Amino acid sequence: MASGLWGALGQASSVAQLVGVDALGLVSMVVQAALAARRHRDACRRLGQHVELVGGLLRELELAELMRREATRRPLERLQGALRRCYALVRACQEDCGYLHRLLLGARMADELRAAQHEIDMYIRLIPLISLVDSSNNNRRVTATEGVPSVVPITVDKQEQKIMDMEEIMKLCIQTEENYPGFRKFGFFQLVDATDGFSENRNVGIGGFGTVYKGQLLDGHTVAIKRFVVDAAIFDFKSELQLVRLQHTNLIRLLGWCIHEKEKILVYEFMQKGSLDNIIFHKRKGALLNWSKRLQIIKGLAEGLLYLHKHCLIVHRDLKPNNILLDHDMNPKIADFGSAVTLVSDVAEERTRRVMGTSGYIAPEYASEGRYSLKTDVFSFGVVVLEIISGRKNFIMEKQGDTVGNLIRDAWHMWRDGRLHELVDPALCDEYESPVIMRCTQVALLCAQEDPADRPTMTDVTRVLNSESILLSDPKEPTELTDGGASIDRPSTYIGQSSKTIDITITSSAPVSTRVRIIVDPEI
Repeated sequence: MASGLWGALGQASSVAQLVGVDALGLVSMVVQAALAARRHRDACRRLGQHVELVGGLLRELELAELMRREATRRPLERLQGALRRCYALVRACQEDCGYLHRLLLGARMADELRAAQHEIDMYIRLIPLISLVDSSNNNRRVTATEGVPSVVPITVDKQEQKIMDMEEIMKLCIQTEENYPGFRKFGFFQLVDATDGFSENRNVGIGGFGTVYKGQLLDGHTVAIKRFVVDAAIFDFKSELQLVRLQHTNLIRLLGWCIHEKEKILVYEFMQKGSLDNIIFHKRKGALLNWSKRLQIIKGLAEGLLYLHKHCLIVHRDLKPNNILLDHDMNPKIADFGSAVTLVSDVAEERTRRVMGTSGYIAPEYASEGRYSLKTDVFSFGVVVLEIISGRKNFIMEKQGDTVGNLIRDAWHMWRDGRLHELVDPALCDEYESPVIMRCTQVALLCAQEDPADRPTMTDVTRVLNSESILLSDPKEPTELTDGGASIDRPSTYIGQSSKTIDITITSSAPVSTRVRIIVDPEI
């Protein structure tokens, strides 16, 4: 990146302050900042979408393990540096500036945003290759150029590895349609017309499993249309399809399906107010949610999770504001069940090597060991409640040994010291009931305990939220942070790591067509 532009924008210090935030946390920050850009909006939005793709790929990796290895840690650290620079750029595009300033820097900013997107595109190609390191014991030698190769992913359950077989998916959808009369088939070209040919202007969200479009059907109904990526796993599609049998006011409704050649599409009800994260983290929109509406959202989420846990034994595994949609009355609906799994009992704990979820919301035992249970969602719920109260995001300071996040730590200290007024979102303007805020914060901190055994069940949570007479225990203090001496990633045009395991060369501002070569030597 051009040093002159950084000086003009005054962003260098902002980049340095983000050193402790991990890659997935940075992805979330960039995506959110891009949505709030006031200048170069289209370029920022495109950059945010490409960064979100990086996030989807990162969630397929065991980041904690890869960060321990020299061969994979260095490129991932460079990725964090690239994400910090992206964040600084899109943040700069949020600021108002004079006409002369815009005239002088406008063209250069556009160039920097394009260069940043090219750099992120390089990592989109690189990240799948990093997974080769984890499978080097298979004695494979792989060379990839100009694109994402067909690679051996990290070892996961066979069901999760399997790429969708179109005949199997078609049969599954037909069977589901027969068993659930409200679920119907949509024609592919009907959905093409509804989205103006899957126009970028109709794009309302992008994630690891696919892109969501706003569609207008011929009968006047507005729907959300999710177009799955080509290589989506059958596990992900089936997880979404189970929504058909779930009937609750606080869960999104699945309306239909479409299979056409390689296209795999699901159709959902459309939520007029969009996702929760587009409101609570937005300075102006945050004022739309007074405390009464925020409490309504908290209670609605609790009821939705209670239904999933108690009646369905389903753990969502990716609860976050981005997956919480709001209807015209600001009622919450839990969405995106691509990571959801069904447990054998309400006390069951299972393990996976494919950790699904988003940094800042993932329970510590799930992030570090792949262990998940119903208590995994309870932790995420606690984080979301604190974000609803504060209007702040929860970030993990990974290099300092953080497992829960800065918001949880700050909230605990404010709760202990009786300073919860400092936690409350300024957008509420003191128009809230302090005792209710105190109770909700205490519930959230109990849900966000590091040890899953210390967290309540969602049955307990809903009872406490609906009764002021139930006494609450005191939440334990989060583990102390270490002094982790993280060094600042400086812009660089070369990354090199040579060993018998991996050899990576990247040009940071390279065009998309730049070649990337990775060699995994067989063991000697």
